[in-house]
Amino acid sequence: MHIADFVSGSIGGACGVAVGYPLDTVKVRIQTQKQFTGVYQCAAETFSKEGVNGFFKGMSLPMATVSMTSSVVFGTYRNCLQCLKQARGADWGPNTKLEVFLSGMAGGVAQISVMSPGDIVKVRLQCQTESKRGGTTLPKPKYHGPVHCLMSIVKEEGFMGLYRGALPLMLRDGPSYATYFLTYTTICEWLSGGSKKKADWSGVMLAGGIAGMAGWTVGTPMDVIKARLQMDGARETKRYKGFFHCISETVRVEGAGVFFRSLGINCLRAFPVNMVVFFTYEVLTGFLQAGPERVEPPPLGFE
Repeated sequence: MHIADFVSGSIGGACGVAVGYPLDTVKVRIQTQKQFTGVYQCAAETFSKEGVNGFFKGMSLPMATVSMTSSVVFGTYRNCLQCLKQARGADWGPNTKLEVFLSGMAGGVAQISVMSPGDIVKVRLQCQTESKRGGTTLPKPKYHGPVHCLMSIVKEEGFMGLYRGALPLMLRDGPSYATYFLTYTTICEWLSGGSKKKADWSGVMLAGGIAGMAGWTVGTPMDVIKARLQMDGARETKRYKGFFHCISETVRVEGAGVFFRSLGINCLRAFPVNMVVFFTYEVLTGFLQAGPERVEPPPLGFE
C-alpha cells in the first residue's frame, strides 16, 4: 500500500487551497447569486463591502477537509493503479491510459464522503455577503464561523443536510478527476519523450496546471448545480425539488450557458492551484517513498 501518496496528497491539497481560495469565493458567488455579473464586478464589490477577509470566508474548515480529501484522492488513485496493474499481471510495467482514467475516477468518487460536509460549509460561508463590521441598521451574518455553520446545518436540516449536493458533487469529481490524472500523465509522458525519466519541475507544474484546467472544464456544469442545491433554502424560499428539477429549472430560467458561466474563473484558479498541488505532491512523494517502487522527485534545476 502506498502510504506516501496519502501524506503528500494531503499536504499538496492544503497548499492548493491556500493559493486558490480567493478566486474560489468569487466563483461560488457568481454561480449562486444573481447580483454578481462578472469576475471583476464580484471581486470589486466583495472587497468594497467586506474587505480582504471577504475572500477568505470559511477557509479554515476547507483547509482541514481538503487536506483529508486530497489525501484520499491521491492515495486511492495510486493504490488503484497498483491493483489494476497487478490484476493484468504486469507488476513493473507502466499503467495503461484506461487504468489511469479509472483510477482517477475512483479517487474522485472515494473522497465524496469526506468532502461533502466541509464543502457545503464553505459554500454557505462564501455566499454570506453580510459583513460583521456593518452598522446596527445592516443585516448581520447568519453564520458566525465554520463550526457554527456546521452545527446550524445539522440543527436545521439534520445530519443529511451536510450531504446536500452530494450527487452532483460525485458526478463532478468522478469524471473530472479521471480527466485530471489522465491529462497530467499524458503531458508528463510527452514532456519526457516517452521515457521513464521524470519530467523536471517546470514540466510537472505545467502538466499540473493544464490538468487542472481540463478537469474543471469537465466538472464546471455539475459544480453549478452542486452549489445551487447547497444554497437552496439557506437564505430564501426553497426553489428546487431535487437534482433533476434544479437542472431543468436552471436551463429554463437562465439558459444552458449558465453551466459554463464560471468556467473562465475556474480555469484561471485551477492553473496555479494545480501547479502547486502536483509539484508539492511529486516532490514529497519522491522523498517519502522507499523500496523498488521509489519515484525520484522532479529535478529542481538548481545544480
